[in-house]
Amino acid sequence: MMKEFTAKNGEKVLLRPVQIEDAEKIIHAVAQIIKSGAYIQKESPRSVEEEQIFIENMIELDNMYMTAIINHEIVGIARVIRGELEMKRHTGLFRTWLVQSAQGKGIGSEIMKYTLKWCRKHNLHKLCLTVFASNGLAHKLYERYGFIQEGVQKEQVKIDGMYDDEIFMAYFLNK
Repeated sequence: MMKEFTAKNGEKVLLRPVQIEDAEKIIHAVAQIIKSGAYIQKESPRSVEEEQIFIENMIELDNMYMTAIINHEIVGIARVIRGELEMKRHTGLFRTWLVQSAQGKGIGSEIMKYTLKWCRKHNLHKLCLTVFASNGLAHKLYERYGFIQEGVQKEQVKIDGMYDDEIFMAYFLNK
């Protein structure tokens, strides 16, 4: 599944499945996000080899792993990891991030549309995610797309000496 669109600032954006050759660029983008202190549940990027193995595994398991590209640079990713057990195969865990320079341009909305379309195509019933309470922009985006709050883990993370809640949200595709 590929999708091209024009961001709010006029830049051309391509959303497409991740390829093995993307590993190095993904790692570079992850390093930028970690350095900026943005909302990412990662303390260090994978090695190129580790990322390549992860990509191969995602493809093999028929999970979604897509990338957002501007001017041949990876500016974001999204992935859905389906439940491994048969009893949970109808669910997916969603993770996404965008580098700071790509935020506020409508790319997050396009990633959500892409992801929900992928989930429907793969017959998922429920898409789950977590978001930090302090990440109001992402929280509002998820609510706008119909995600509901299922629970809160109080003071679940500590970032720069400050505690933050982790909010569990879900989207039901058959409703």
